[in-house]
Amino acid sequence: MNGLASYLVFFLIQALIFAVVCLGLNLQWGYTGLFNIGVSGFFLVGAYAFAILCGPPYASHLGGFGLPFGVGLAGAMCAAALIAFIVGIPTLRLREDYLAIVTIGIGSILQLIALNASPLTGGSQGAASIPRLLPDVFQSVLGRNLLMLALMMVVVLLIYGALETIVRSPWGRVLKAIREDEVAASSLGKSPFSFRLQSFVIGSTIMGLGGALYATFIGFISPDDFLPILTFQAWTMLIVGGSGNNKGAILGAVLMWAVWTLSGSAALALLPIDLQVKGGAAQIILIGLVLMLTLILRPRGLIGEEATVSREALVKTLKTKQV
Repeated sequence: MNGLASYLVFFLIQALIFAVVCLGLNLQWGYTGLFNIGVSGFFLVGAYAFAILCGPPYASHLGGFGLPFGVGLAGAMCAAALIAFIVGIPTLRLREDYLAIVTIGIGSILQLIALNASPLTGGSQGAASIPRLLPDVFQSVLGRNLLMLALMMVVVLLIYGALETIVRSPWGRVLKAIREDEVAASSLGKSPFSFRLQSFVIGSTIMGLGGALYATFIGFISPDDFLPILTFQAWTMLIVGGSGNNKGAILGAVLMWAVWTLSGSAALALLPIDLQVKGGAAQIILIGLVLMLTLILRPRGLIGEEATVSREALVKTLKTKQV
């Protein structure tokens, strides 16, 4: 029974880490229409920033600052925000598939930097011994994981509450107006580029926080943890759960992480030993199948956007509200 409880806690922590990432992606795509395919890059920045700020001294690369846990989380968020701001200024004037192509490149570049910039990141050897929250409070693995689960629940609730507040504010209504009709929003005196940049930076900051939480939970990171498959997972979770709805982002993260982990366990249990190495490919195929069925049967996801706001209503809102 203890083993089942430990596994369930471990599963929920990882699912909620993905929920944090999906909430950031939902702000960018679901509310603003930004086609960001570089999710893994901002996740990576947050993870490595936390490891450098809070980790022990490393013989081969930067680290050893030993800063408090909260400072490390804040530093990871700031690092992701800075990268997003630098990247966003030249790229956010692009549209749809062009922006997607650029952000794919950005994610790959950041992963290659982590792999090759050994004095900064440790290269292929990664960064180990990343500290946890209050490591001396609990001696058992289950106790430490329960503390981490409590932290993740608080973080997800705080991010959810903050995002619900801002997307329902005049600022959030401008984001939806830009998503629906950028020309109309521009004609009413709003700056689409400015709002897109703000949304991109805030969403990427949340992704960086997710990376930091992943680093402190696992305790070890390497460039192989931030391959494009991570972006694929995050997008699948958001689409299945329902973009444009923060509850859908959380639900999609939990459900699709369950599909991912259970399919992996099933592959190990059912496939012959000589075929188990191909279990990862079977997982990807299954996730792709679930995504395809969702797009056919429920294009808006399991929990779609709460209300479909007409273009005329958004224009009226912009005329009557000042942001």
